[in-house]
Amino acid sequence: MRFAEKLATDFRTVDEAFVRELREHFSNAEIAELGLMIGQYMALGRMLVISGGHKGACEIYTPPDL
Repeated sequence: MRFAEKLATDFRTVDEAFVRELREHFSNAEIAELGLMIGQYMALGRMLVISGGHKGACEIYTPPDL
């Protein structure tokens, strides 16, 4: 969760110390896959907002209209 939050809010805070912490639990391949999946879902969410699709896709949170 912290990895996703960092990538979404301030990816520059993913420093070598944080990567070492990730490596305690994940292989390099798993870290790469996690990063790609996080990016994919972030992009999908942003595209839904841009296209207006979020209004039908998410009943919990709807940001103000663009």
